[in-house]
Amino acid sequence: MADTNAMTMAGLNLIQQALSIYDSDLKLAVCNRRFQEMFDLPDYLVTPGAGFEDTIRYLAERGEHGNIDDIDAFIRIRVDQARAFEPHYMERPRANGQMISVEGSPLPQGGWVTVYTDITRTKRQEDLLRARSEELSDQLSGYSEELTATNRQLEATITALEEAKRQLTASEARTRLTTEMMPAHIAHVGPDRRYTYSNRRLSSVMPGSRSELIGLTVDEAMGSEAYQAIHTKLEDAFAGSPSVFEFTHQPSSRRIRAAFTPDGTQGVYILSMDITEEAQTRAALQQTRRRELAAQMTSGLAHDFSNLLTIILGMQSKLQRMNLPDDAEELITATLSAARRGGSLLNRIADMTGHREHAPTPTDLPVFLSDLEPLARSTLPVGVNFHVNNLAGEGAYLLDAGMLQDSLLNLVLNARDACGSTGTITLSVKTVKDTWLEFIVSDTGPGFSDPALARALEPFFTTKGGEGSGLGLGMVYDMTKLAGGRIDLGNTEHGARIALQLPLRPAGSAMPSGMILLVEDSPDLRLTIRDMLRDAGHAVVEAASVAEALALLPELPEISALLSDISLEGDQTGLDLMQNLPPNHCPAFLMTSLPADDPLHISALNLAPVLRKPFTAAQLSAFLSQGTQP
Repeated sequence: MADTNAMTMAGLNLIQQALSIYDSDLKLAVCNRRFQEMFDLPDYLVTPGAGFEDTIRYLAERGEHGNIDDIDAFIRIRVDQARAFEPHYMERPRANGQMISVEGSPLPQGGWVTVYTDITRTKRQEDLLRARSEELSDQLSGYSEELTATNRQLEATITALEEAKRQLTASEARTRLTTEMMPAHIAHVGPDRRYTYSNRRLSSVMPGSRSELIGLTVDEAMGSEAYQAIHTKLEDAFAGSPSVFEFTHQPSSRRIRAAFTPDGTQGVYILSMDITEEAQTRAALQQTRRRELAAQMTSGLAHDFSNLLTIILGMQSKLQRMNLPDDAEELITATLSAARRGGSLLNRIADMTGHREHAPTPTDLPVFLSDLEPLARSTLPVGVNFHVNNLAGEGAYLLDAGMLQDSLLNLVLNARDACGSTGTITLSVKTVKDTWLEFIVSDTGPGFSDPALARALEPFFTTKGGEGSGLGLGMVYDMTKLAGGRIDLGNTEHGARIALQLPLRPAGSAMPSGMILLVEDSPDLRLTIRDMLRDAGHAVVEAASVAEALALLPELPEISALLSDISLEGDQTGLDLMQNLPPNHCPAFLMTSLPADDPLHISALNLAPVLRKPFTAAQLSAFLSQGTQP
């Protein structure tokens, strides 16, 4: 800033005119050297902060403004004129015979700038011209003088306009910079439905849209498919009705919140934001709340029904021991079977409505699919083939692997029942527009009937007659919604198709090899986990208690990560270890076999990432990767 001020003053000192700038408090802000030289001012009057009133008094007392009878009154008038400053141009003689022009212009932030120009030579030339042009009429001479004065005033006006233009240009640049930095599309559409203003954020909010929009219609900028989703609300805004609404941008699968604000007869202001992650989280929270309400409603009913079924089973058992007609045995057996089936159904309802949290962890997708494949094949008859088509490629994603595996196996079982003794079931995985990770299970069965497509996700709806509970797809729907995803049912040319779309959350690359401190009190478990870590390329140091682990850490600064069980030898737990780690310690992780509602497990989640036992080597590797990403 100091260099900039010095360069500015050097430039001002090079110009031939005298220049002074006073602020709104009538204090000197800036002046150049020519200002001091022209009026022969002392240093204290050309120092920033010098008062305008002091400068006028000094000049008046020195005779700069001619003979003045009442100097105090003259100064008051000049000060009042300065406080109500207006643009002006004038020419006046000085006491030393010099003729100067005075050009003043107010500043937008208050105060004014004045430029003084020595026009002595110019006036002498005008006088000479007038003396040598006696043949010209007095009228022509007057016109010449008026034209000269007008030209000078015009130059002053042009200078003021250029300053105003500069201020407006700077203001517009600041406004555009602000709108470009906002994570939203901001635009204005005129009555002809064409953009009159837009920042360059439409393509980031709605991928696939154009960025340069000025002059385009909304339809041209967004595409006809996306335009249809907003057309009605946009027309309502042109009619004077503002609105805030959400819609899905189908080309990119993004969820968008838009606000349309009428601008009188001039058009409509538009604000659009990408709320995909917000919508996914909201859907997950809504499903969690539905589960809580369902659990509250069904827990009491399940308890009463369980008691009734217990009574029925007991009475039927007594009837079996009684001497009854032969045909009664068949009825008793059927009743017992129905009661047991009712008990099984109550257990499945409890599984659906019971407490279950969505717990995504880094999951290696190819490893997950390779683990799933043998499980799925084991449920299929010899004549039904199973294929996995991984179009998403390599990579780890944040998924609840257990919940997802249950969902996919449920879909495979439904596809098996649809295929019968022969057919093909295909599981395809792909990414959708950087928004979803999509799992598609398709089969070569008869496909969904129209009633099934309409009601398949309803609890207890089944097309399997007495063999089905109607809860399978309901559980898949529930688990998908808990993850913030969505499910789509349909038919292909060859059979049924069910697509699960889960939020696309890349988990990053694998944890780099290093030395890991493993803290586990069970020797057998410690041996198993040590082998998993070594197979992944890590060196392993072992401990069984908090004291032993804390003693090893300062002795081995090359330790790159710590993995500890919650339950350890002695009175202290893994939580005590986390709380006593030294400052700037390495990434630390916990593992446990305690249930999710255990107080120690709940407290541990506030201290470090927690891995539930049992786990595979792939799950352990993916879990450790989540805390070591840059």
